[in-house]
Amino acid sequence: MPYVETKDEQPSNPRSLAAYTLAYKEQLKTKNYAIQTVQYKYASLGWFIDWVEERGIDRIEQITRPILQRYQRYLFYAMSRSGKPLSIASQRNRLSAVRTWFKFLIRENLILYNPASELEMPKLEKRLPKHTLTAEEAELVLAQPNIETDTGIRDRAMLEVLYSTGIRRQEVINLAKQDLNVGAGILAVRQGKGKKDRFVPIGDRAMLWIEKYIDDVRVQHALPRSPDNLFLDETGRTLDPHKVSRAVKKYVKQSKIDKVGSCHLFRHTMATLMLENGADIRFIQQMLGHSMLSTTEIYTHVAIHKLKEIHTATHPAKIKNKDESDDPTEDQLFEMLNQEELEEDD
Repeated sequence: MPYVETKDEQPSNPRSLAAYTLAYKEQLKTKNYAIQTVQYKYASLGWFIDWVEERGIDRIEQITRPILQRYQRYLFYAMSRSGKPLSIASQRNRLSAVRTWFKFLIRENLILYNPASELEMPKLEKRLPKHTLTAEEAELVLAQPNIETDTGIRDRAMLEVLYSTGIRRQEVINLAKQDLNVGAGILAVRQGKGKKDRFVPIGDRAMLWIEKYIDDVRVQHALPRSPDNLFLDETGRTLDPHKVSRAVKKYVKQSKIDKVGSCHLFRHTMATLMLENGADIRFIQQMLGHSMLSTTEIYTHVAIHKLKEIHTATHPAKIKNKDESDDPTEDQLFEMLNQEELEEDD
């Protein structure tokens, strides 16, 4: 059941599964959910409806707890478009859409019993980001776009924004020219995830590439009907998120750094490298737009190089050089004490 942005036709049977899903989508819209959230929840619910209808179920009363448990098992063994098993997060998201749908139906008195009320969700794994880049690797990726072309200049500017600010793919796409404060070096992220606005700093180099793109490229592609978005495609329209991801993935592959990733790779990299260079995690939280500090704390586990240096220098089981005495010198003691005071201050 694909999500359609145009006006939906009201199903002839008001008690059909299609009518109930349409009512749910309209409720999400009226509660001011982000359009991407509405799209994903509606699509996730559509996959469930397709699944039950393939099994001859066309009435809400036929959906029972055992049916939902069968669907949960189906998701566990299902494959994504890439031919890989669905991630636990994807399984949870699809089941969550079904659960919130039934909650809506109960609240609206459209059903008498909620079969999803006792449905146990799969436990999320606390996993670290698969890849982050070193500063040298990031520079290699940034150098991949062909800046002799309009597309290359635009893509270089987008990569610089991703690396400098760590904002999300859709946040880059949604950027408008008026969101840039060149003098202050500040970028306004409007209606980010959860429809939250925030301000983030942006580096001088990223700003220079944006200005080059605006002066040399955007002015040629923007049409009277073009949106206010900063970055446009070759026809003057808003960028397609999937095309942006494919472009960034291509540049990562071209760099031959033996790592894979797309736009989110730069988000992970920015946070990790800034933490390793001494940034306070609360500032990283603000830049990333995380509501909870615990979400940002994953990067403290990724930024391990500094911890490794301290471990090598101070652990009693380290291998000593032949000319290294058992006792530290006065200078070494002073340096160790000074480092401990700095860590306590942090």
